[in-house]
Amino acid sequence: MNRWIFCCLALLFACTPAPKDREGEENTTEPEYTAPTVPEEAEPEGIRVVFKETASSLTNPERGHYRARDVFGSTSALKASEVKARRAEGYTLWYLGFYLTDFMKGDISSSFLNKIQACMDALRDGGAKCVLRFAYSNDYQEGKPMDKEDPEVSIVLRHVEQLKPLLQKNEDVIFVMQAGFVGTWGEWYYTGHFNFQPSQDADYLPRKQLTEALLDALPASRQIELRTPQFKMRMYGLSVKDTLTARTAHNGSPESRLAGHNDCFGASVNDYGTFDNETKDREFWKADSRYTIMGGETCNKSNYCTCTASEKDMIDYHWTYLNKDYNSDVLNRWSTSGCYDKLISHLGYRLVLQELFYPEDLAAGKPCTVTIRFHNTGYAAPMNPRDAILVWETPSGAQEETPFGADPRTWHSGYHGYEVSFTPSTDKGTLYLKLSDPLLRDRPEYSIALANENVFNARTGLNKLFEIK
Repeated sequence: MNRWIFCCLALLFACTPAPKDREGEENTTEPEYTAPTVPEEAEPEGIRVVFKETASSLTNPERGHYRARDVFGSTSALKASEVKARRAEGYTLWYLGFYLTDFMKGDISSSFLNKIQACMDALRDGGAKCVLRFAYSNDYQEGKPMDKEDPEVSIVLRHVEQLKPLLQKNEDVIFVMQAGFVGTWGEWYYTGHFNFQPSQDADYLPRKQLTEALLDALPASRQIELRTPQFKMRMYGLSVKDTLTARTAHNGSPESRLAGHNDCFGASVNDYGTFDNETKDREFWKADSRYTIMGGETCNKSNYCTCTASEKDMIDYHWTYLNKDYNSDVLNRWSTSGCYDKLISHLGYRLVLQELFYPEDLAAGKPCTVTIRFHNTGYAAPMNPRDAILVWETPSGAQEETPFGADPRTWHSGYHGYEVSFTPSTDKGTLYLKLSDPLLRDRPEYSIALANENVFNARTGLNKLFEIK
């Protein structure tokens, strides 16, 4: 975890042409919130159920603040008890940074591989997932030979090969993987073997070779985050017109699986080198992040991380997660300015039921069409594969499942309305919506809770829609 990124990127910032300034005046008032509106639609016949949004922040999977842990050869593995304790405080994400410092010239030891697996087991037992990164060095000093920051490319690729079985085995508790490996902190900057400051397309080939190896090693359901939009654009020959669309998103291509992380969010006019070309880079990430995971950390208090500016950027770049521990100056500013709770509670998705309609003549064996309307008031859609299932529970406790017929990854910020049909086997019963993790269906703590009062049951992982007694 790079806690000093604004120092390590100082050279890049100094060498970057000064872009046009963006507005960033100090603003200590909470961002004005405009409630979402429901499109004009005909009201279905039948019984109407209206839901009330909860004011509480939700302990939902794959979103929100994360807690950070760096793991070296000399440190102990993460414990399930710690994961459970943090989950009780509302944290479902961890940043795990594994440092392969002891293996710069050869294979990763079996004991360290076992330590990685122990951390994954702790996440699973504790009900959390991780933002995953591997690196070799966590300390760069001016004058230090940069070839000490990472090994030869061949050794890095060999390490990826060694890690592949672990990555495949622990798909269920890996939320997203950051590309890592290259340079100090795995930030893809101070590097002695991957071309320090690439300028020509050929300079990016070692990094693309690593990226392709990571895409192969990581299960196809998971995304890999690159540190800047330039890396994706240069390695794959993309421009703003080539960003993902609803048609090309989540199709398994390298482009659909390459996301971004900004570890200097709101730090300066170009976020300390995150955006090389101010206009094109920003437009690329704004469009691409609608369909890919975006997160990271803040690193410097500036006029670009006021409440108003920060919320606008979180909306524009579809932010899903953020470091809880860094940078405290920025987090404290949000807190004293009155916007902290809102920003954090809307990271990622926040699904709020508005209303539901079901027929008065609901009867056993008769097809029943339910109209469901909800808003996602969060900054992003759920990003990994997710079940969406209607569950009819009979008075005897039997559960009958019907696919919802929609992919939650398409539930972007805004209004959503669906008509879903199912055939109940009884006249009486309860209808639920289950948004479970397809890899952890028997773990209710990995199911999504809707942001409504008296709807979600944490014991079962089901959201109650209506009941006929």
